[in-house]
Amino acid sequence: MSPHELTLEGTEAGKAPTRPGRSVGLVRRALPSTRTARVIASLSVLVVASLTVFLTWGVDGHWDYALPRRAEQAIALIVVGAAIAVSTVVFQTLTHNRILTPSIMGFDALYTLFATTLVFFLGANSVETMDPWIMFSSTTVLLLAGATTLYRWMIGDGSRGLYTLVLMGVIAGTLFGSIQSFMVRIMDPNEYDSLLDQLLPSFGALETDVLALAAVVMIAGVAVAFRFARTLDVLGLGRERAITLGVDYRRAVTWLLMLVAVLVAVATALVGPVTFLGLLVANLAYQVTRMHRHVITLTASILVAAVALVLGQALLQHVLHFNATLGSIINLVGGVYFIVLILKESRA
Repeated sequence: MSPHELTLEGTEAGKAPTRPGRSVGLVRRALPSTRTARVIASLSVLVVASLTVFLTWGVDGHWDYALPRRAEQAIALIVVGAAIAVSTVVFQTLTHNRILTPSIMGFDALYTLFATTLVFFLGANSVETMDPWIMFSSTTVLLLAGATTLYRWMIGDGSRGLYTLVLMGVIAGTLFGSIQSFMVRIMDPNEYDSLLDQLLPSFGALETDVLALAAVVMIAGVAVAFRFARTLDVLGLGRERAITLGVDYRRAVTWLLMLVAVLVAVATALVGPVTFLGLLVANLAYQVTRMHRHVITLTASILVAAVALVLGQALLQHVLHFNATLGSIINLVGGVYFIVLILKESRA
């Protein structure tokens, strides 16, 4: 039985998968339960309803102007939400920790440092008039290069553990943040105001070509994640059991970490850092599905992320009238939820 054929259906957390001799029961339990089907169907209905509200709310007859712009924003919201949701679920499975997100690896700090460096040396006007393709490609390449260097150094010889990799990511993020803070202190105040606008997540005024490329990369990354869904089920049992069950642990973890890096890099380069979104949607997906199957949890996390971003953007535009930002709202809600999770874990 290959690693891709292993699954956790019908097992409890921490137990080995069902033996091959009980394949009939395994096939029956592999079918989605009625409750799971209802959860996925309900989330799908919420996504459709959220998109309908977002696309039609406040349109006073100017459909030819409003719909294309809102449709582009909706696509950007779904692309970013799906990328962050999938990357977070995969990362939490690899680290066996539901309060960690890929941002702990220093992605957000590296993006912030890169944006600050551009404004510091080139000036705010030059950065604002820079071609979107150059900004998107350079940011994506930088984030991927940083992740690749860190992964190859930490996992290359197999002597360092995954938690050492996370620790180095925290240290790297702290270093990037310190350098960025120093540059901000000696920066011109007017250029600093322009920098703040770039560091806040923005889902408007996106170039269609850049958005199309990000969507293609996201779809490919999500497809790869679903291809590894059963391997992720086995990795969720722990390193020793995954190796015992035939998983090439080092290779699987390396490829999955690179997948996380690609998805986070594309989402961050497209709209900027959204720190707590992954934590929020991934844990909500775990709670509503109550399953260990990654086919289900990945699907649910994507749907939850789409509802949260699309509905949140609609409320931001028509209720708050842009008196706040979607990123700040998500970080506020996600930060409170993060504290709740920490308190819950400490009590457990």
